[in-house]
Amino acid sequence: MAGFRLGWAVAPKEIAEKIGLMIQTVFSAVPPFIQYAGIAALTGDQSQILVMKEEYRKRREVIVDGLNSLPGVSCITPQGAFYAFPNITATGMTSDEFANFALEKAEVALLPGNTFGQHGEGYVRLCYANSKENIKEGLERLNKALNER
Repeated sequence: MAGFRLGWAVAPKEIAEKIGLMIQTVFSAVPPFIQYAGIAALTGDQSQILVMKEEYRKRREVIVDGLNSLPGVSCITPQGAFYAFPNITATGMTSDEFANFALEKAEVALLPGNTFGQHGEGYVRLCYANSKENIKEGLERLNKALNER
């Protein structure tokens, strides 16, 4: 259900009440089709979860290994979601500069780390909710662009 922006939380009552207040203020109603999808995801056949978990593990391995092979880039293995957050400081570029460089020179779209706050400077975020083939192609484009600059 990536992109549906639907979630749930388990929390002590006091915290759950505060979360509820925040949600009422920040979000409007979740469309019914997304609510039905959420119900189906929680109550339906769960057999594909392990299959996709393994697939995402493989994609994570591809992207982390690939990022660590790029000049000036280092990446630790993420422990959740499907995003890698590599350090790009050794490239000599800021997060914004690297994001623009990746888009203009390698045709790879990614987010500058400073989008996530001041401590994200020096990092970029890449999503690996894509095929291994596309991930590899993006990494090859980045490698070529970084080696040609």
